[in-house]
Amino acid sequence: MGHEELLARHRAVMPDWMALYYDRPIEIASASGRRVTDGEGRTYLDFFAGILTNAIGYDVAEISDAIRSQLATGVVHSSTLYLIRSQVELAEKVAELSGIPDAKVFFTNSGTEANETALMLATRYRRSDQVLALRNSYHGRAFATVAITGNRAWSASSLSPVKVAWVHGGYRYRSPFKDLPDADYVKACVADLREVIATATAGDVACLVVEPIQGVGGFSSPPDGLFAAFKEVLDEYGILLVSDEVQTGWGRTGEHFWGIQAHGVTPDAMTFAKGLGNGLAIGGVVARGEVMDCLDAHSLSTFGGNPLATTGALATLDYLLDNDLQANAAKLGDRLIGGLRRIAEDRPAVGDVRGKGLMVGVELVGPQGEPDAAKAVAVLEGARERGLLVGKGGLYGNVIRLAPPMTVTEDEVEEALDTLEAVL
Repeated sequence: MGHEELLARHRAVMPDWMALYYDRPIEIASASGRRVTDGEGRTYLDFFAGILTNAIGYDVAEISDAIRSQLATGVVHSSTLYLIRSQVELAEKVAELSGIPDAKVFFTNSGTEANETALMLATRYRRSDQVLALRNSYHGRAFATVAITGNRAWSASSLSPVKVAWVHGGYRYRSPFKDLPDADYVKACVADLREVIATATAGDVACLVVEPIQGVGGFSSPPDGLFAAFKEVLDEYGILLVSDEVQTGWGRTGEHFWGIQAHGVTPDAMTFAKGLGNGLAIGGVVARGEVMDCLDAHSLSTFGGNPLATTGALATLDYLLDNDLQANAAKLGDRLIGGLRRIAEDRPAVGDVRGKGLMVGVELVGPQGEPDAAKAVAVLEGARERGLLVGKGGLYGNVIRLAPPMTVTEDEVEEALDTLEAVL
């Protein structure tokens, strides 16, 4: 069965709002390393990794063997009503890696569910339904996470279980403060935060949720140190800081294991997902013990932290640490960003090349610097035609997103740069 027939069947039974890439969508049928092969037999170099989820790449023996070993026990699921050895072991590692004092961990099935859990904890701990969020943010597709998503293209409903106020800072390229030096940019955003708290809230806010690098927002980020400056203001009010590390976690930014560490601050809670499972469905929250333990009603997760997912995640995390993939992300991320900036020098359609490690955004613009979503679509399609898969995002849909598996090689980075140079 070819792609056209599968697409017709997809459209007949799947919702219209379920996004697909490409004029002629493709099926990923098999994969190995950093390359995937579609249902019609064409192979591509993958520089989006299932939206940053296949962090180690494909068909990794150490991870596959661990999963097969768990399958051989016959125990795929038991629920959190029973002890799960791999869940406890994974929680111990995540708690230690988090740097959060007295940390405790709760596992979920996705980043959306992780962020929903963090919102429940923060609002219960603070006994407040007020939440601060960044403009241009994305935190998931569920009711509360859509409510705190600061990107209209992904906000499916104006209804909300929380009261949200928005602050500046995450998307510098089109910020009203964009021309300020770093220190002055931070001061301006801190002043905006103070004003928002004073004018748009009752003061007793539950939390501020931030992405250290805005993922769907086009891999945009503020100067290092902004969130430490924010935390000083939050602490005056007792407001919690929640770092959404769904895309920035596990060393992908290269310089740090968690994206928030670039700001020199320890959050009260962090959410995570995506790369931890290398394709398996797993997410979670790691938080200060008193925040995690604030619920006074029973709760559990039927599937969250199940034996199969946590076994695979343990193998993924061990592989990532044992092979120092954070260092690889730093080294090859610098090479990728440097190459793209060289390409951009004589291409006015490229307004900005930004990112850290293996999270790189290329913002495409028109003659007056306006967002040009059509150019981004053309690059997305042109790259696929030449055998390279990339992502797309941004507030205006005009940013190409590059996030290959963290095992990517120098030769593969050069191959991607050659392709992008030809496309651009």
